[in-house]
Amino acid sequence: MAINIHCMECKSDLKLGSKVCSNCGAKVPKNKKYRVIVRVNGKRVSRIAGNLVLARDIESKLKTDISRDEFDIQKKKPAMTLNEFWEEKYLSWLKVNKKSWKIDQYNFNKNLSPALGKQTLDAISPFDIEKFVLLLKKRKSRQGKPLSASYIKHQLVLLTRIFNVASQWGIFTGQNPCNKVKKPRLNNQIVEFLSADELTRLINTLDTWTDRMQASIVSFSFYTGMRPSEIFKLEWRDIDFENATITLRDPKGTLDQILPLSGKAIEVLRSVPKEFDTPFVFYSSKGKQRKTIRHGWQKIKEAAGIHESFRYYDFRHNFASYLVSSGVSLYQVQKLLTHKDSSTTMRYAHLSDKSLRDTVNRSDELLAPSKGKDTTTTKRA
Repeated sequence: MAINIHCMECKSDLKLGSKVCSNCGAKVPKNKKYRVIVRVNGKRVSRIAGNLVLARDIESKLKTDISRDEFDIQKKKPAMTLNEFWEEKYLSWLKVNKKSWKIDQYNFNKNLSPALGKQTLDAISPFDIEKFVLLLKKRKSRQGKPLSASYIKHQLVLLTRIFNVASQWGIFTGQNPCNKVKKPRLNNQIVEFLSADELTRLINTLDTWTDRMQASIVSFSFYTGMRPSEIFKLEWRDIDFENATITLRDPKGTLDQILPLSGKAIEVLRSVPKEFDTPFVFYSSKGKQRKTIRHGWQKIKEAAGIHESFRYYDFRHNFASYLVSSGVSLYQVQKLLTHKDSSTTMRYAHLSDKSLRDTVNRSDELLAPSKGKDTTTTKRA
């Protein structure tokens, strides 16, 4: 038997006399609660008491009931912690059902597990999740900047999905606590793209860049708007030079796609260095599959005088922005970017204003009467 202080913050137990929770660091309040724990024949039962006197009374009563064989501890399977559910159930399912499962695994290990992993699923409350969000808002990225609203939302979406799956499998009962937590609002209408001057400087820089592989990757990103992950796993078997098409194998959120390539994109592919016998188009320094171009892009960006907030991934936004601004339909842009949901492409809708204005101006010419043609109307009798 045992009587411990019960931490109301993280639900852990502390030794009597503790001033601070050794698990979460919370101070033990004056109106603390106590947990009475009894074990009989390998089985365990616990009770929460509002004060130490009541806790000792409960302990005494349980001792008496046990001595009289009147205390029957029903066998009850303990609830799984978030970490246990992830490792024993969810992760194996995730690997089969989500292509980008490694991103979820990283986010779980980096954020969710340290903050909530030791708590049982039924003990995680909306308040616990709000504290988790607040913790993320106080953290800094590797660049020393606050974590973005998008990054924080990804963590909440992952946790929501975990609870939903646990509920579907009957492991968790009750309402998903994430449903009562407001997710950060994202302003997806703001997209980064290059100005005309930046575009000229970038092309000139790439034309003379010493590392031709880096220049090829950046140029191909610029002319195709493909995701970095799609570019880095691209193989020569995926390129059809005769028909100027590319096959995207297993792209994000959809089936294999065959897309047309522009003449400039084909030129980039024909000029890619071939220093290794490798199936990959854009390989690493040892001919293996490339994972990133972060450092190379940073150097190119600085040399070309590109504004600081423009990221390598923004070439995708830049590609879409120029197409929409030039009058290409959102449907066509959606197909080129392989967006599964049209709402993702709608972030570029406001950029079609210029195209709409040109169309309206064109309507003046279309609706104007032709010269030499009788435009008078005949009055009705």
